[in-house]
Amino acid sequence: MDYGCIGEHLPHSFSKEIHEKIGAYPYELKELTPQEVPAFMTRKAFSGINVTIPYKQTVIPFLDVISPEAEAIGAVNTVVNRNGRLYGYNTDFTGMCQLLARMGLEPKGKKILILGSGGTSRTADAVLRALHADEVIKVGRTRKQGVITYEDALRLHTDADLIVNTTPCGMYPDLFAQPIGLDRFTRLTGVLDAVYNPLRTRLVSEALRRNLKAQGGLYMLVAQAVAAFEILTDEKAPEGKSEQIFTELYSEKQNIVLIGMPGSGKSTVGSLLAQRLGRPFVDTDDLIVQIAGSDIPTIFERQGEAVFRRLEKEVIASVSARSGCIIATGGGAVLDPDNIAALKMNGRVSFLDRPLELLLPTADRPLASTREAIEQRYRERYSLYCAAADDIIKVESDPSVPAEEILRSHQR
Repeated sequence: MDYGCIGEHLPHSFSKEIHEKIGAYPYELKELTPQEVPAFMTRKAFSGINVTIPYKQTVIPFLDVISPEAEAIGAVNTVVNRNGRLYGYNTDFTGMCQLLARMGLEPKGKKILILGSGGTSRTADAVLRALHADEVIKVGRTRKQGVITYEDALRLHTDADLIVNTTPCGMYPDLFAQPIGLDRFTRLTGVLDAVYNPLRTRLVSEALRRNLKAQGGLYMLVAQAVAAFEILTDEKAPEGKSEQIFTELYSEKQNIVLIGMPGSGKSTVGSLLAQRLGRPFVDTDDLIVQIAGSDIPTIFERQGEAVFRRLEKEVIASVSARSGCIIATGGGAVLDPDNIAALKMNGRVSFLDRPLELLLPTADRPLASTREAIEQRYRERYSLYCAAADDIIKVESDPSVPAEEILRSHQR
C-alpha cells in the first residue's frame, strides 16, 4: 500500500477519515495479526504508515533509524520508507502536548497520575516530564517496577492534580467501564483521556460533572495525524489544520439527541434534522416496539412499566454507542440518570420545551393519555429535562424553527 495504518483491530478507527481530510493521498486501514507483522515490515511495501495498538513496540526491530523522541519513549507510531530504509517517529508526543495546551492544563510543578503502563503511557510520561511535572506516577492493575496499583493510588495519591488515562478502559465497545472513580481526589483540576471513541468517556463525563477541565483523545488523535502527515509527505500542514479537522470530525461523529415530553415534537423535529443532515434517524420507542413485538400500551398493560423501562435502558445503551445519528427518546428516558449518561457519551442533548398548554394527550402514550396525566408528567419531569439538556429549545408551531436552532447549536 502507499499510505495507511496498521493495527490488530481497526473497524472503528478514525485514522482514514482524518488523513483524507488532511490531504489528497490514498490511505487505507490494514489489520494484521501478530504473526503477520514481521513479514509486512520486512517487505517494506509501503511509502509510509501509522502504527497503532498493539504494534507500537513490535515494529521497532525492523527500523533502520528511530527518532530520539521515539527511542526515549520506546514506541513508534509513524514509519516512513525512504529508499528502502525505514525511519520511525512518535507523533503521539506532539498530539498530547497540543491537547494539554488546548485544554489549558499546565503540568509544571504538578503531581500527575498516569493510568496504564503501555506505549501511550510511556508517551504521556515523556510529555509530562518534558513539561516539568513535579511528580509523575504510573498506575496499573498489578504492582511492578515503576508502577503502583489502583489501590495504592486511592490510598496514597488522592492529592493528584491531574489524571491521564492511557488505558483502553471505557473505549468502544466497553463504553460503561471507568478505570478509576474521582470521589476521593481532593485537589484534582483536570482529566485527560486518550480514548476517543466514545467522544466522552464515563471518566471524562464524571470530571465534567465536577467542573474539572476534561477532554477525550480525539484532538490528540487529530493533532498527531497532522504531525504524521508532515513526516510522511515532507509537507507543512496549513496553520490551524488540527483545529479545523477536529471541529469537523467531532460534529460529524456527535449524535443529536432529543428529549422532552410526549407530544413535544421529537419525532417530527428529528426527522427534519435527519433529512437536512443526511443522517440516520433513530426513535428509541420504535426500537422498543420492534424488540418487544408489541406496541407500548400493550407492554405497559401486560408486562408493566418496569419491563418497559428495562427495555428502554437496553435500547438507549445500544444506540448511544452509535455516532452521527439523530436520536429521539421517549418522554420518560430522563427518569434514569444512566440513560442520560449513556446518551451524552457520543451526543449533544436538546430538550424540546413545548408549553404545557400545547401538549395533547393521546391513547398511544400510557402515562400521558389524559389531560391530568400530561400535567402530572410535566410537573414531575420538567426539572429533569432542564438538568439533562445541553440546549433548551422552545417549540411552538413550526417544527422547522427548533430544527434550525438545534443545527446552529450543534455546529458551534
